[in-house]
Amino acid sequence: MSTSNQQWTPTHGEPYRPVAYRPARMPGAESLARAARLRQRMDERRTVRQFSTDPVPEQVVRDAVACAATAPSGAHQQPWTFVLVKDPEVRARIREAAEREETLSYDGRLGEEWLAALRPLGTDAVKAHLTDAPALVVVFQQRYWLGGDGTKRKHYYVDESVGIAVGMLLSALHLSGLAALVHTPSPMRFLGEVLGRPENEKAFAVIPVGYPAEDCEVPDLVRKSLDQVMVEV
Repeated sequence: MSTSNQQWTPTHGEPYRPVAYRPARMPGAESLARAARLRQRMDERRTVRQFSTDPVPEQVVRDAVACAATAPSGAHQQPWTFVLVKDPEVRARIREAAEREETLSYDGRLGEEWLAALRPLGTDAVKAHLTDAPALVVVFQQRYWLGGDGTKRKHYYVDESVGIAVGMLLSALHLSGLAALVHTPSPMRFLGEVLGRPENEKAFAVIPVGYPAEDCEVPDLVRKSLDQVMVEV
């Protein structure tokens, strides 16, 4: 098991080296209480598109990313990179490029069926959250491992692994008192160019992070109930 003072190195081809795992078993009553509280807290999570420009503690964001990086991944290859963008000029460039692509999408590239699905959410091509939110995390998926000498090794279950990590990031941010939004401009190739990412990385999502604006509004939505999303056999 890795610890904070160890640096990960590629384990491709190494033998299986197990270590003991003996976590303390939580009493049933405590487990029930924690689960109920967590369910309540997560039900309060909302996607926010109107952010306050007030700064947030950067260490909270870093700790949330560290939580996300504990996600399970195919063959434990951890195929993700989280870029914390703080430079206002870089963020302005990202917003300009994103709005350019989004304008094309909302002007017809998406198609009416997709636009109809988005309409209840009140979204449009203006992406003020990219410059208003005090923190911006751009998530990249590493399609393959790239060594310093140019060696390449395929990564497995990349989409699934990075998707799980992003879900854990959103949970960690929410439970730490911050709001977030998953923004996926299409296409996203410009993100790698603006941020100077290597050839093995592909943009996965842009996540503005901060506090909701004082006049923040969210769509009047209803989540599916438990019996609508879970089947017991």
